Amino acid sequence: MLQDRLGLSERRACRYAGQSRSSQRREPLVAVDDAALRAELRAFSRTRPRWGYRQAHQHLLGEGWSINRKRVQRLWREEGLRVPQKRRKRLRRGESTVPGDRLRAERPDHVWAFDFQFDVTDDGRAVKLLYVVDEFTREALAMEAERRIDGDKVVDVLDRIIAEQNRRPQLVRCDNGPEMTSVALRDWCRFSRTGAAFIEPGSPWENPFVESFNSRVRDELLSVEVFSCLTEAKVMIEDFRVDYNRCRPHRAHAMMTPAAFAASLQHPLLRPTATAAGEGIEQPSQLPRPAGDPQPVAFTPGQRHNQAEDITPTSAPADSRGAHRHTPTTTQLSQQVDP
Repeated sequence: MLQDRLGLSERRACRYAGQSRSSQRREPLVAVDDAALRAELRAFSRTRPRWGYRQAHQHLLGEGWSINRKRVQRLWREEGLRVPQKRRKRLRRGESTVPGDRLRAERPDHVWAFDFQFDVTDDGRAVKLLYVVDEFTREALAMEAERRIDGDKVVDVLDRIIAEQNRRPQLVRCDNGPEMTSVALRDWCRFSRTGAAFIEPGSPWENPFVESFNSRVRDELLSVEVFSCLTEAKVMIEDFRVDYNRCRPHRAHAMMTPAAFAASLQHPLLRPTATAAGEGIEQPSQLPRPAGDPQPVAFTPGQRHNQAEDITPTSAPADSRGAHRHTPTTTQLSQQVDP
């Protein structure tokens, strides 16, 4: 190459390359069976695409060839017959079974969202955590901690929630991880008649409720506690789940705990009108009254009333049309039932 491109002499080119001049003058000898051997290796590679040169050398010896393993290795590489790296097949994107306008949670057990999070124990081994959250009530239905969690384990956790809590989701929302797009979870959704709502790949903001829950767990538990072993991690994570549901107030439910909000949906007293969107407005409900009793005046939280002014039978200020506002008398107040 140095002689052809740069026009150097043979002596100077060999000195620059650090080679002997005799190596350049000697013509390489090609074996007589070289072409047949290369053809045999190419045919073997097409028949056995996952086998290497060692298996090819053993195959040639069985076919009656007298050949060294090093020569087989050299010809195998020159022909470019290296075994390609094995790749695991998996479904890249899950297929949703519900339209987009049904993805908003409208009632308890309408949409369950689940996701994974990772931490380590004191010995440096990884811990994989699975969270299942009800998007409407914001309850943490399950927090599972294991060294390894696959699609079968996810199905087991969902079945356990259904069996222990006697509740079943209508939709499940998740990302496109291998555990979510597994055959086990798809079969579970089909057999249990549960819809699947997969978010777009690389778009965690489309699963906001469980992502917000992940940040709370990371900030309040995982970042402040050191787990000595897996058993300790399971106990502390389960204690956090119970405390989150029963003691931690949520702004989306007018500072009610998720458990209290879920219980209020089953009873008519003080049922909040706040939805999963987090409006935070409460409307007091009324007890059933006998026929003929006057209905009490319901006030919104933003209005301020003076009870002494309502009881005093004085004339009320007139509005823009000249009509007086109705002021309840002492007799009417005594007949009202406090909601």
